Amino acid sequence: MLAFVEGLPAGLRVDTGFIDAELARRQGGYGRGARQRIETDRVRILGGVRAGITLGSPVVLEVANADSRLDDPVRTPPVTRPRPGHADLAGSLKWLTTDCRGTLERASARETAARTAAGALARCLLREFGIECFGFVSGAIDALCEVRVDAASLAALRAARDASEVYCPNPETSARIVEHIHRAKTEQDTVGGRVEAHVLGVPPGLGTCVQWDERLDSRIAAAVMGIQAFKAVEIGLGTDCAWRFGSQVHDPIEHDRARAAEPHLGFVRPTNNAGGLEGGMTNGMPVVVRGTMKPISTLLRGMPSVDLVTHAAERSQYERSDVSAVAAASVVMENVVAFEVARAFLAKFGGDSMDELRAHHEATVRLACALHGDGRGGPAVSR
Repeated sequence: MLAFVEGLPAGLRVDTGFIDAELARRQGGYGRGARQRIETDRVRILGGVRAGITLGSPVVLEVANADSRLDDPVRTPPVTRPRPGHADLAGSLKWLTTDCRGTLERASARETAARTAAGALARCLLREFGIECFGFVSGAIDALCEVRVDAASLAALRAARDASEVYCPNPETSARIVEHIHRAKTEQDTVGGRVEAHVLGVPPGLGTCVQWDERLDSRIAAAVMGIQAFKAVEIGLGTDCAWRFGSQVHDPIEHDRARAAEPHLGFVRPTNNAGGLEGGMTNGMPVVVRGTMKPISTLLRGMPSVDLVTHAAERSQYERSDVSAVAAASVVMENVVAFEVARAFLAKFGGDSMDELRAHHEATVRLACALHGDGRGGPAVSR
């Protein structure tokens, strides 16, 4: 896989160890299949970086495949019995073939390794400005936890997540999800789940309300729905908004002059039902995104299907797969959300070099502090 990332300023230090660590996390999690024992993902930078520093030209990332069986007709025979829930049938009808092999390779979630690498690269930029991303699994089947993520709890939550077999920071929920995946494995079934991504330290004003396709919530939603097997995405309170009155949904606005130097400029909220996004723009609160991953569509026991050659009723074909990839999906989602936040950050502050980007960012913060008070009792300036 190749990721071609354009627009990063010159002078950014690229932490390849961090990118590799994210790729390794993507390969982990209870319920993963045999392929993860074949691949050991590492990033190789093919261009745009010199001595670990970006040049300002496009950065090209490569994540190589160790599995070369695709070109072996013996090891990869035709797939004529499509799997319900997969791209098999729709792709075969689209490309006018009775062999689903080409479709299943085009649709493979293997490509998320490249998107994870690109997102981790983007996080190298975000971390320079104190913006942190945290993704995790929050539930599956009937196991669900509500996790409060903030700067004070982030380190402990990250440690708890990394100690979990399914990347869930709540030990009780983690254990129950493992039980569900184990049961699915014994019954030749599969398990999906709910994943979350929280982005802390985000300044207000990223994104726009001017163009529909540049709204940050729109771009985040598209990035998350573009992850294989995702069937829903929510920002903040999400679908629960439908069951509440406006007074129970919208976050009251307060101002604390003593906190005006923080990224939210002192505009604090007692709740964050909006998930840090209002009108397509960040409002200074943490960005909160939830995604729902359906169970993997490849079941070892198969499902009712038909043979595309004979049209006879058959069980769907089995391809090497996972029982559950929800842990890996949380890593992918964390990084694609981070990529969109970084994209919006660069669109707002701009600059060909990191020095220029920092200067633009600092100038905006100074203007905002002058307008709303500097947090040290200085007067607000009327505009």
